[in-house]
Parts: sequence; C-alpha cells; structure tokens
Amino acid sequence: MAPSVAIIGAGFGGLCMAIQLERAGIRSYTVFEKADDLGGTWRDNSYPGAGCDIPSHLYSYSFEKYASWTRRYPEQPEILGYLEHCADKYDVRRKIRLRTEVRRAVFDGSKWQLTVTPAAGSSTSRAPQSGTAEGREPGVTGGPEFSDGGAQPTTGDTEVFDVVVMGVGQLNRPRLPDISGMSEFEGVSFHSSRWNHDHDLTGRRVAVIGNGSSAAQLIPRIAEQVEHLHVFQRTPNWVIPKADATFGPLAKLAFHFVPGLQRAYREWIYRYAEGTLYPALAQGWSTGLLKKRALQHLHDQVPDPALRAKLTPDYPPGCKRVVIDSTFYPALTRPNVDVVTDKIVRITPKGIETTEGLREVDTIVYATGFRSTEFLAPMEVRGRGGRSLEEQWQGGAEAYLGISVPNFPNMFLLYGPNTNLGHNSIIFMIECQVNHIMSCLPYLSAAGPIEVRPEVMAAWRRQLDAAMERMVWGGGCQSWYKTAEGRVTNNWPGPTTLYRRLTTKPPLPAYRPAGSG
Repeated sequence: MAPSVAIIGAGFGGLCMAIQLERAGIRSYTVFEKADDLGGTWRDNSYPGAGCDIPSHLYSYSFEKYASWTRRYPEQPEILGYLEHCADKYDVRRKIRLRTEVRRAVFDGSKWQLTVTPAAGSSTSRAPQSGTAEGREPGVTGGPEFSDGGAQPTTGDTEVFDVVVMGVGQLNRPRLPDISGMSEFEGVSFHSSRWNHDHDLTGRRVAVIGNGSSAAQLIPRIAEQVEHLHVFQRTPNWVIPKADATFGPLAKLAFHFVPGLQRAYREWIYRYAEGTLYPALAQGWSTGLLKKRALQHLHDQVPDPALRAKLTPDYPPGCKRVVIDSTFYPALTRPNVDVVTDKIVRITPKGIETTEGLREVDTIVYATGFRSTEFLAPMEVRGRGGRSLEEQWQGGAEAYLGISVPNFPNMFLLYGPNTNLGHNSIIFMIECQVNHIMSCLPYLSAAGPIEVRPEVMAAWRRQLDAAMERMVWGGGCQSWYKTAEGRVTNNWPGPTTLYRRLTTKPPLPAYRPAGSG
C-alpha cells in the first residue's frame, strides 16, 4: 500500500515531488499551498525585470525539456508559465489545495498530524496595503508577509499523513531591515518580492534599499520612468556580464525537432558552470579569472572613477552571491540615479535620513532579500517524543544531504540546509533530492517510519565543516548564506556531481526504524 504524502509548497520543489509521485503511480498525496496559485518564488517575485541568472534550458526539469523558451535567460512570466505547463501536463494541479496553510506538523509516533487552516493572506506579488490617509496614497508597511514569525494560531483542521515533504524553499519570507521610523513613512513602501503593481512609479522620487540580484534586475527597469532614484548600498557586489539573447524562430524549431540538441545544449551549460564557476567558489584555478572579468566589466561600463570606487568590493568574488547582469551598471550611471553609501540613520515621514542629511522620496522599495536561514519558520514542527525542530536547529539548520533530520521520522526537505548553489541550477539539486526521497518510500511499509541515524548525521556534519574550510563564503563579508553567528547553513560546498552521487546511493544504510537507537 502506497504511503500518504503531504507536500508543503507548490513551487519548483513541491511540483517536482508531486510529478514524480504521479509518474510512479502513487496518487495518495496532497500538495498544500498557502498562496492562491502555484509557482513559489516565481509567483511571488513579479517586480520589473524579475528573472533568472541560470540559462533557461538548465533552469528546468530534466524530464520536461521545453523548446518554447524565448530567450537564454528567462524572465519571471516565462518561468511561471513553464511551471503551469508542467502542472497541467502531468495532471498534478488537481492535487493542489490553494489558500491552505500548514501551521503545525507533529509526529505522533507513527504518523504526521498536520494542523491546516485557510491562509490568512496569499503570498502573491501584490503587496497588502495599509495606513491610508486623506490626500495621499496608501503606505505599504506591514501585512502578513512581514510578520516576525512569532506565535501562530494552531487551531484548525487536523489531517494525517505517513510522510511529510517540506517544499517551502529558502527564499520565501521577505526580510526587512531594522531601521527606525519605517512605519512613519508617509509615502508608499513595499518589499521587492511583494511588488505593488497598483503604484505607478512614473515621475516619482524613489529609493531602493539594497543592491543584490533583485535590485540589479529592477533598478534598470524603473530608472527609466522615475524622476529620481536613490540606490542605497551597504556593500557593493561583484557583477559579471549576462550574455543574454533571444531564441529566434530557427533556434526554437531546432530545439524542438533536432534529436538530442536540447540535451546537448543543457549538458554544455551544466559542464561549463561546474568546470569554471565552481572552482572560483572553491578558491581554485578560476578565482583570478572571475575577479578579472568582474573588474573589466565594471571598468567598461562605469567611466566615472569615483562611482567605480563605490562599486568595487573589498572581499573575494563569490563570498556573496555574484550578480550576473549587463544593465545594472549603466543604470547607475544615469543622471537621475544616485548611489548612496552614507549610513541610514532613520526613515522619516518624508524620506530617508542618512549621516549626510535627508533625501526626500515618495516611494521606498526594500530589495533586502529574505530570511533565508530560518528554514520552515513560522511553521511549528515537532518530531519523535515532541522534540521541537526550532530547538534542535538553535545553532543553525542542518540535515543529512539537506533532506533528512534525526528525530523527525518520515520527514524530508527539498532545497533544505546546505543545498543552495552559487554556480549552477538549483533545479538539478531538487531533482536529486526528489529521487532520494522516492528511493526511501519503498522501505516505509516494511520498517514503519524511518529516520536518519544520528551517527550518519554527525559524520555528515564533519564532512560539511571540512569542505566549508576551502570555500570562499567564509571570507570577510555578510551574506544571506550565513547565520548571524557566521555559520554557512545555506550553500552546498561541493560540486553538484558529488551531490548527485551521494543522493543516488541506496538510502537504507543511512536510516533506521524510528526510535530504534
């Protein structure tokens, strides 16, 4: 008898899990999605210019190649369309329960008890509006997306499953900066992942706080329409050019009809990223090459020496995620754009006050990233014997292969701790994880609930720690890869070829019947 499976989240990870269950003939699964549509981060992030810095033919499922990509680097509408195509083709949409949030997951000794409630607010791209006042537009300074993850109501319907697959990802909870006065701002403010499409930026005086990948994509799009744009930069990023291009009719026909062309093109992209970009992150042979390329790109696109100095990082390339973009620097050189490196003191009703004075604006965009190290929050998760996952992860989230956690039987994670990449496609990693989970399922009926062995987890931790020592992420920079204490909990420190080998090993030696140790 097939196990009943709860999949939490309908982004790339949750959909991949559902599709593989469907393909295996296992239909005793339910996908819970708190938003009002599927897509995950590609539903949420609809800001101008939102897109991916991994080529489209690699940023897709290996089992569902897609000849209809219109450009080398896909933008948000096309990626979301691809996910909708996959959900329809594999007939998993009927198994998705939208606007349904899992507040609590408790293992009762044999099964998982999920507390399920109607979602308080959908995680769509339109920001919630509050704080209206006569004579001005509403300020967007709060709402469900910006809650601090504190106590959540746990009343609701209880549903029981044999297996829980957490597909909520790492980049789903917006992070706002801790700046005094934010709630006092009289204009309109919102996070980049909750873009307010009702607010026209034409002729506005706008501030963007942050300069990472999201900011680098949206700034060129809005700089052309605003009256003036203030870009608040705390730390500059390394930027390399994006070799984007459209696929013309002949290329699309070739991808569709020439046998093996898509596979060969995908493999070439994968091997290039693995052979050239990964060594730079591991401080290997291509480190100097990456730095030289980034500095040349900066020199070519920013003629002003003073601005170039502001935009030159003082840490090694790859310590923070490298921005891949060819339009960001030109936007920063526009006469209506200022790069502000003064420290922000407070936000006032009229704008942003720095150590050098007040900059009056009517719109603030927070391109400040996500609460990436708070895996699974704010969901309450309790494993064997009532053990709290939050307490077990107090020193930082960790999981065997980024998938399984001791004391939490029959619970698996997709895009879990230490599985993010800085050089290749996360979809590759997700497929490896789903394949590992699928290989675990046949053992459940014979052994009952299974959990990863503590000694296996301890060995995994030692291996990760040793591998991290050679990576560039530890070098002198703050990033979303790390906890406040400096522990890297997000990134995978090895080549993806190694991860694939590890996740294809027979799973049973690493697991034991729940509570048998």
